[in-house]
Amino acid sequence: MHGQKLGTVLATNLLWMVFAMSEDLKIEVGPSSKIAAHIGGSTKLTCTVTGCEAPVFSWRTQIDSPLWGKMQNQGTMSILTMDPVGLENEHSYLCTAKCGGKEVEREIKVDLYSFPRDPEIEMSGPLIVGKPVTVTCKVPKVYPSERLEIEFWKDGSHHPGELHDVEEDTDKNNLETKGLKMIFTPTMEDMGKSLTCEAKLPMDELDFEPKERRTTQILQVNIVPKNTNISITPSNTVQEGDSVTMTCSSEGLPPPQIFWSKKLDSEDSLPLSENATLTLVGMRKEDSGTYVCEAKNQFGKSRKEVEVTVVKPLTVEISPGPKIAAQIGDSLVLTCTTMGCEAPFMSWKTQIDSPIGGTVHNEDSKSTLTINPIGLENEHFYLCTASCGNKKVEKGVQVELYSFPRDPEIEMSGPLIVGKPVTVTCKVPKVYPSERLEMTFWKEGSHHPVELLDIVENAEGNNLETKGLKMIFTPTMEDMGKSLTCEAKLPIDEMDFEPKERKTTQILQVSMPPKDTRLTAFPSDSVKEGDSVTISCTSGDVPKSQIILRKKTEMGDREFESATGIYIIHAAQLEDAGVYECESKNEGGSEVKSLMLDVKEIPKYFSPQLLALYCLSSLVIPATGMVIYFARKANHKGSYSLVDALKSKV
Repeated sequence: MHGQKLGTVLATNLLWMVFAMSEDLKIEVGPSSKIAAHIGGSTKLTCTVTGCEAPVFSWRTQIDSPLWGKMQNQGTMSILTMDPVGLENEHSYLCTAKCGGKEVEREIKVDLYSFPRDPEIEMSGPLIVGKPVTVTCKVPKVYPSERLEIEFWKDGSHHPGELHDVEEDTDKNNLETKGLKMIFTPTMEDMGKSLTCEAKLPMDELDFEPKERRTTQILQVNIVPKNTNISITPSNTVQEGDSVTMTCSSEGLPPPQIFWSKKLDSEDSLPLSENATLTLVGMRKEDSGTYVCEAKNQFGKSRKEVEVTVVKPLTVEISPGPKIAAQIGDSLVLTCTTMGCEAPFMSWKTQIDSPIGGTVHNEDSKSTLTINPIGLENEHFYLCTASCGNKKVEKGVQVELYSFPRDPEIEMSGPLIVGKPVTVTCKVPKVYPSERLEMTFWKEGSHHPVELLDIVENAEGNNLETKGLKMIFTPTMEDMGKSLTCEAKLPIDEMDFEPKERKTTQILQVSMPPKDTRLTAFPSDSVKEGDSVTISCTSGDVPKSQIILRKKTEMGDREFESATGIYIIHAAQLEDAGVYECESKNEGGSEVKSLMLDVKEIPKYFSPQLLALYCLSSLVIPATGMVIYFARKANHKGSYSLVDALKSKV
């Protein structure tokens, strides 16, 4: 059985070998027998064999030059990769496969091209109407360059051009950049039209895309400024003090910017404005001259000139004016100046022909009106009149009065004592107009309600009022060191003067009356004759309190000198007994405390030893009780009590 199986296997292998040897050795190449490869790109050539399991491959060029590629075999396939493709790869490549004694060979033709980018349009300068410009279209790195076709089209119409080489830095492949250039003169009709450069590489024998490329550019046509013109209002001749307006216009693309200047004697120019309209106000004689309008854009400029003449009219000016705020009591000088006449006749008056209330002084073309001091009667509209020949002009000034001479004044009805109400008054003296005055009290930034109080005082005949505010508040210790501010405002916005606000600030100094005063006797308020006793007076934690110790006597109070509030009696006598007072006082008030000191007399004929003997005897002999009785009676009669004495007097 085993022999039969072995025979079957050998027979099968023999038949297979016969079949394989009978099959033809074939070779195929790809992607095709002729390909187009882009210079700089990557290309793969493949060679596939059938009829052999392990063929041996080789590649070569038809002229046996270097392959300039990398070969890779994969079983029955061989791949030749060219990356990147260069001019040296333009060959017919032969792939050879060998298997046993057989050999087959196939050819692949590699044709090269380069057409990597769209055309590039360049211009020798900006497009300006009427100015020729050279337009160049470049096609970079093209191969084969002799097959390239380039054309210009403007808005669909063909434009002839001259084909030429463009020298540029090239890569190792020495690829050429071809170009086409043309010269044309732009017109306004060209604005917004399209300019197209079309490039073709018509190699029908090669299969690649694209074979046509184009670039389109929209034409932006510019115009150098032209037709520059100046209009002037009211005319070229103006009177001194008048205004003149000059407007400049010009055509151009992009729209030109206007620059105004004035010619100077040194042939230089004085820049004036960068607006199309130039307005000059308050013209003077020296403003006469040549004014120049220059229109510019980035492509050119155009200019126009105009002559302006300034003549002098008869005019009059008042300074300060036309409205002046003057403080009552100050001095005011009004100056009237005439122009356009060497010897004018000048005069002053009020609009209602009331007395002018001042002194007039005329000199040449000037007249001054001095008012010193200013009073309520000077609040008028003053007119200065100037006459020259048959010409007459006048100018007015409004004199408005105010009075706000001093800061507010803060007054208090008395010292600030904790818990004691006080009236605070703020006065603003000699204010005008008083009905416009605004006043406010502030304590450490907090507004306090107040009562408006009119205070009338004599004010040197002007009857100026003194306005005031008052408030009532009860101080606390927290108010110590805080600021109390009175702010006054005269908010007359239509008048120009300073200051319109005044304020006065006062730092609060608050006092507190003494409290918690205590008067004590140590060791007791009842002592024996000869004992030491300390009388001490203390007061609560109140600053700046003075302590006074005194003893009440029938002859009057007797005060002790004591900086510490302590009085020491080293050996008490009967006359030391009595009423003692302690007074604690400061700016805020005083507090008085008192105590009764009792001094007991000690008998001169009795001793403690004798008393002890009597007591001992009373236990043995009853008769000694009588002795003790009389002894106690004698002792009671010999004692002195200030308390009992005072009670008996009552």
